[in-house]
Amino acid sequence: MNKPVLVVMAAGMGSRYGGLKQLDPVGNHGQLIIDYSIYDARRAGFETVVFVIKHEIEDAFKAGIGDRLSKVMDVKYAYQDLSDLPEGYAVPEERVKPWGTAHAILAARKIIDGPFAVINADDYYGPEGFKAIYDYLSAHPDQEGCYEYAMVGYLVGNTVTENGHVARGVCVEDEEGYLLKVTERTHIEKDGANARYTEDEGKTWTALPGDTIVSMNLWGFTKSFLTEAEARFPAFLDKALAENPLKGEYFLPSVVTQLLEEGKARVKVLRSHDKWYGVTYHEDKPMVVAALAEKTAQGLYPEDLWGTEN
Repeated sequence: MNKPVLVVMAAGMGSRYGGLKQLDPVGNHGQLIIDYSIYDARRAGFETVVFVIKHEIEDAFKAGIGDRLSKVMDVKYAYQDLSDLPEGYAVPEERVKPWGTAHAILAARKIIDGPFAVINADDYYGPEGFKAIYDYLSAHPDQEGCYEYAMVGYLVGNTVTENGHVARGVCVEDEEGYLLKVTERTHIEKDGANARYTEDEGKTWTALPGDTIVSMNLWGFTKSFLTEAEARFPAFLDKALAENPLKGEYFLPSVVTQLLEEGKARVKVLRSHDKWYGVTYHEDKPMVVAALAEKTAQGLYPEDLWGTEN
C-alpha cells in the first residue's frame, strides 16, 4: 500500500476574513498557519502534500508557501476550476462560487494514488489529529465490500471563536466509534464552555455541550473515495443546476453520508483533544498569534520551524 499523502484545500479566498488569509503570517519568523499543519503532518509520517488551489492565486501561493515547503516535503499542486465538470455540463452564467469541498478533492484525482488525508489550509489542527489519521490510514486498507475511511473528531468547545460564528459538522457515532451521520451546522457560536447553533438567524437556538464531537474537515480516505465522488457528481449537478445554480456546493460530508446510508463505507471517528485555532475573522488573529507563541515557548514547536528564517 502506498504511504498516505496529505491533501490541503487552499482554493478559498477567505471572504469573511477579507483577503487571502492563507498568506497571513502568525509566527515570529513569518510562519503561516499551514506551516504548523505541515510541520505536524511531517512528524506524523506524511512525506507528500498536495495543495488544491486556484490558478489565480498560483504565483502568490507558491511564493508565500509552496516554494518554502518544497524544501522539506514533496509538494504537488492540483487546481480547482469551475469548468472542471463532467462531459455535457457547463458552468452557469454568472456563477463564480467554487463547487465545494468534494469538487476540490476531485481536482487532485489524477495525482492521488493511494490513501490520503484532507485538511483546510487555514485551520490549526494540532499534532494529535495528524498522528491519529496517518496511523489509521497506514493500517486500514479497504475491506471486501466496505470502504475503510476515518475522520478526526474535535470537541466543539475547542473549535469556536470569540468573534463570531463558525460552521461545523456535528457528528453522531455508534457504540464502536464509527460515524453514523454528520450534520452541517452553518451558524455555531460560543456559549461559555459550550456552544449553540441557530437555523433561523438567531430567533431560536439549540444548545451543544462542549464535548460534542464535530468535524473540522480532517478526513482520511482510500482512493475509492475519489471514484465514488466522481461518479456521484453528475447527480449533484442535476439537482444543483435546477435548484441553486449559482451557489449549490458539492460537499465532502454529503458524499460520505451517501456512502454510509448505502452501507458502502464505514468511517472510524478518531479523537483529538487539541484546541483548534483559525482566522475566520480578522479579530481572531491576535489570539492565534499568542497561542502559537505559547506553544513554541513550551517546546511543541521550534522557534523557526524549518531551520531558516523565512
